[in-house]
Amino acid sequence: MCRDRPDPDSVRSPSSASPCRRDRCRDLYAAACAALLVVAAIVVGQVIERRDGTLRVDWPPLLASWEPHVGPGTPAALAVAVAVVAYGPALAARLPWRPLLVTAWATGMAWTFSLALIDGWHRGIAEQLTTTHEYLRAIGRFHDIPAALRGFTGHILLESPDNWGAHVAGHPPAATVTFVLLDRIGLGGGGWAGVFCITVGTTAAVAALVAVRTLADEALARRAAPFLVLAPAAVWVGTSADGYFSAVAAWAVAFLALAVTGHRPAWTGLASGLLFGLTFYLSYGLTLIAVIGAAVVLLGGHRTRPLPFLLAGVAVVPAVFTALGFDWWEAYRLLVTRYHQGAGGVRPYQYWVWANLACTVLIAGPATVAGLRRCGASLPRPRVAGFPRLKGTGLSSPTAPAPRLVLLVACALLALLIADLSGMSKAETERIWLPFVVWLLPACAFLTGPRAWLAGQAGLALLINHLLVTGW
Repeated sequence: MCRDRPDPDSVRSPSSASPCRRDRCRDLYAAACAALLVVAAIVVGQVIERRDGTLRVDWPPLLASWEPHVGPGTPAALAVAVAVVAYGPALAARLPWRPLLVTAWATGMAWTFSLALIDGWHRGIAEQLTTTHEYLRAIGRFHDIPAALRGFTGHILLESPDNWGAHVAGHPPAATVTFVLLDRIGLGGGGWAGVFCITVGTTAAVAALVAVRTLADEALARRAAPFLVLAPAAVWVGTSADGYFSAVAAWAVAFLALAVTGHRPAWTGLASGLLFGLTFYLSYGLTLIAVIGAAVVLLGGHRTRPLPFLLAGVAVVPAVFTALGFDWWEAYRLLVTRYHQGAGGVRPYQYWVWANLACTVLIAGPATVAGLRRCGASLPRPRVAGFPRLKGTGLSSPTAPAPRLVLLVACALLALLIADLSGMSKAETERIWLPFVVWLLPACAFLTGPRAWLAGQAGLALLINHLLVTGW
């Protein structure tokens, strides 16, 4: 891996510096190809939408509308971006570990709140979960939670009496129950819901840092930290409940990583199981987080002690909801029908199967694309700097930190591609895939010249939020 600042020998020897330059050029080529994919999705999407309106989005491939603007969050967003670009890599390298985690969370919250406030408090935060996700509008129907759960599946289909709104029907009821419980403790309304989603959602970066440090090493986690903080995905973490879902799933993976590597395996295994169970009842599609979980178990070696605690924890949330009368499998079956009754049945698979990937570029950013290129480039080569060769094969040693991180990132990418090919994620993936993108961002740890890449990440997020009004 090339150093950020070449040593004197590399300066004097052009041949020793050329591999670094070639890698940087290839990173830029990868980012440029990703940008072309986004441009193609915009141009083709505009043609399709103007011709027959089947995409059901105003500014494909995003659910957004073109509206250049500035707002009260603009100065703060610019200040956070400049601060992270200028000082983020150095602070990530020098801060003690626990203060680094706190700093990452606080900075991530500042970045996400400031981006959301570009649209103002009402439109940027308080209104989002009330008008677009409909969770808060369903609270009145949950005055008796057990009764609402028993009858939940009876209101999923469009022809059902008093059918649920699209997002309440499209998720298991733990999503709506979360906001019902917030309302019960006095934190009702869109403002509190938005603050809750941002505060919890921004902890996903902390969970990813814990997992990367545990499964790979601390140096890679520190290099990834500024990219997890300054991700363009923050645009949607600040405006959707999927940021909250992302954090729950991320902590499930992080606790699993701690469990399988021997860190209080009983307690961390149980905590992981509880959160995995909750994840599956927040979003049907997040069952694919199990793919990332499988990678964590593989990287943890042969430790089986936490598995009984993990399985016991996983069973708790399904047992509670089933006892209260909610049938997950029946609800999912009805959801598939409801999905095809609505926009999902109209949106063309042929466009979205690749345009969804353009959405991923926009939420992950150009740095992540370059980081993924570096991950991919490390796999087929018999020898890569920093990757010890595994005796008897042409692959790098899976016990070294870098290949372990590559495996984690690769499984996250696999989960995302499965979701894409399923046809159940046509559009709106800028929010739906947040839980998977969290695990792609650590690929940025392999990049050199982090400040330039961080500037690209911040610039993309600022452009999106100042030129578009996103639907989430």
